[in-house]
Amino acid sequence: MPVIRKSLLQLLFSGAYLLRWNDKLRPTELLETDKQAHKMLLACVLWHENSQNLPNTERLALARDIIEGGLFDYFYRLIITDIKPPVFYRIKENTEHYRKLTAHVLTRLEPILSPLGPFWQRMRDWHSGAVQNPLAQRILTAAHLFASQWEFRLIKPLNSFDDEMDDIDRSFVERLDAFRSLKGMDAILTPNTALARLANVCGQLRFQIRWTQAPRIPATSVLGHMFVVAAFAYLFSLSVEACTARANNNFFCGLFHDLPELLTRDIISPVKQSVDCLPAILREYEEEELERRIFRPLREEGLAPLVERISYYLGIAVGSEFQETARQGDVVIKVDGFDALQKGYNADALDPKDGQMIKVCDLLAAFLEAHSSIRNGVSSPHLQEAQARIKAKLCESPLECLQLEALLADFD
Repeated sequence: MPVIRKSLLQLLFSGAYLLRWNDKLRPTELLETDKQAHKMLLACVLWHENSQNLPNTERLALARDIIEGGLFDYFYRLIITDIKPPVFYRIKENTEHYRKLTAHVLTRLEPILSPLGPFWQRMRDWHSGAVQNPLAQRILTAAHLFASQWEFRLIKPLNSFDDEMDDIDRSFVERLDAFRSLKGMDAILTPNTALARLANVCGQLRFQIRWTQAPRIPATSVLGHMFVVAAFAYLFSLSVEACTARANNNFFCGLFHDLPELLTRDIISPVKQSVDCLPAILREYEEEELERRIFRPLREEGLAPLVERISYYLGIAVGSEFQETARQGDVVIKVDGFDALQKGYNADALDPKDGQMIKVCDLLAAFLEAHSSIRNGVSSPHLQEAQARIKAKLCESPLECLQLEALLADFD
């Protein structure tokens, strides 16, 4: 059974320090966690559109390979961060050079990732080429290129003096054109379609900084936070032996859970809880704006099944993304807590999704944001109080199987 340790959480969070396009003039800091979140949100959309006609077992396996492949590539990226993409692509063209680089990366990662057991072995197989899923790799590459191009278009107007820009621009266009045969990709690349607008909305969440009342290092965005929560949720799912559908749903729920905050901004918990009716008002407004700006345009372009899927991750039918759910036929049902889900609904056919465990991952990501900044020497009474409050909430969690007290003790 995979074991979650402090070093793993810190490794996952470390992408919040990694600056992208660091040799270019940038209008805002572009961070690795933000890019990964944007990439995986697009990968989820492409998975959904390209798997609707597959048998359920193959559909779930494709989602698993996309999620794990995305995490495998992210871990790899954390080690080779100083290598510019053109240099890395040159290395990949030489089989022996790439094999040596991969061996170095895996050696660096082994002490942290080997406690994950089968997940670690699958990562080794993924990077050695022993196991391949061509469709998963195409979807991940397409999503990666689009998210990178989205960032590039932010910086291009500021770098007119840079003689690399035209070549980079042409390269993105040529490489992305090769993926138009993927269902949904042509629409994502076509301005003003519903899918293109969804891709843009997701990308804009990188501009929304969390904890605006408490300066921090690193100053994480809503988008980057969503990726960290998703990664935590998936790995904790493996640790409790969740079925494939549940683990996939938990990742995608973590990935989408703050999407409505583009519409309301990131409102800190003490403010949300200061007025009894405020959470309900916010929820109602979020759902109205989601319908108007995202869901209705998607439905109008024949993408109602995608709307239904995103709605399931967001817990629209049950009132919260942090409510355990499953399906009986086509009906979404509430499940009474983690234990009931674990014992009675942990089966692919029931399409289960956690609630409390996603909330734990949300809090754990927030704890790391506060703890990391304090450790980096940027603190305030507000931040210290928040760290203590979040830690107390986590230690009170009824999910004893996650061993949160022992995990958090390592951060003291």
